[in-house]
Amino acid sequence: MRTDPTTQIDSLIRPDIRQMEPYTPIVPFEVLSEQLGRDATDLVKLDANENPYGPSPRALNALAALRDAVPIYPDPESRALRAALAEYAGVGPEHILAGAGADELIDLIMRLVITPGDAIVNCPPTFGMYSFDGALNGARVVEVPRRADFSLDVEAVERAALESGAKLLFLCSPNNPDGSLIPPDVLDRLLHLPLIVVLDEAYIEFAGVESAASRVPATPNLVVLRTFSKWAGLAGLRVGYGVFPLALMAHLWKIKQPYNVNVAADAAARASLADLPYLRANVERIIAERERLLAALRSVTYLEPYPSRANFVLCRVSGLSAAALKQRLAADYGILIRYFDKPGLRDHVRLSVGTPQQTDRLLAALREIEAGV
Repeated sequence: MRTDPTTQIDSLIRPDIRQMEPYTPIVPFEVLSEQLGRDATDLVKLDANENPYGPSPRALNALAALRDAVPIYPDPESRALRAALAEYAGVGPEHILAGAGADELIDLIMRLVITPGDAIVNCPPTFGMYSFDGALNGARVVEVPRRADFSLDVEAVERAALESGAKLLFLCSPNNPDGSLIPPDVLDRLLHLPLIVVLDEAYIEFAGVESAASRVPATPNLVVLRTFSKWAGLAGLRVGYGVFPLALMAHLWKIKQPYNVNVAADAAARASLADLPYLRANVERIIAERERLLAALRSVTYLEPYPSRANFVLCRVSGLSAAALKQRLAADYGILIRYFDKPGLRDHVRLSVGTPQQTDRLLAALREIEAGV
């Protein structure tokens, strides 16, 4: 009797992967442009927390000068980049591992410590890659929901960690999607748990507070992740880094892909670190625009914005659905935003901070919609 090849192949796939929910990324810019029937130059893209000012001039020049480097494999240890990052982050290069975005490092951490069935603690609503990579690596993802104001339920986190025997606790500060910070005393308390605390600081440059990266060498169970996607405008090149205790670094070198940071990402990241005044000025512009946007959103009757220390603002929507608002902004105004419809985020939208001109266009659209609500 013949076996259906499709059925045979399907039986070879890991059962947990077959049942796993896929991660839902944003729709590519060019696809949205075609779907909406609008030229890409007419779209205002405020859906992915990207930097509206783009890379630094030095980064662009470094990319333009790459011709001779392209045929050659990159340095598998990213030595020059890690040396520059050591100065920027205030730790020795021996504590730093570069990656293809912080996303790769989240997965590497899971691979390093998770045996299928081990638990990790996640605190939603937060960045979706923690639970996604947990499922991918066969972890039990123990969810401890945040409070209504998006603060951590510290007692519940401690209880869940101890009862589950979790190996990892993932925290995002500022948190995505609301932009709230974890207070230092809360982090201190959670570091007393018998697990590794992974602190994702993707948006820390916009927060106006010190990074926890410098604490890592003296804190054996703290990992800090950072990225060039937001503050440096390099989202399309996928380059990030982690600051790790030496006990973890010794094993991370064994399991990472040899050439994980490509030559373009490496060159642009190093050039960005050599152009800090330019990029920090852009960060200040984004922070100022965030505060202007927040103040203006408070006067829109169907939106309730939350305070933010990142480069985006989360809003609760009332009087119409968040999905309808997203659709209306895209179809009628060419403005792209993110909306959520899941526990803790029913009828919420997230607005990335754009340029002043983009903010003006967004606010005009929101007020025009308000007039018809």
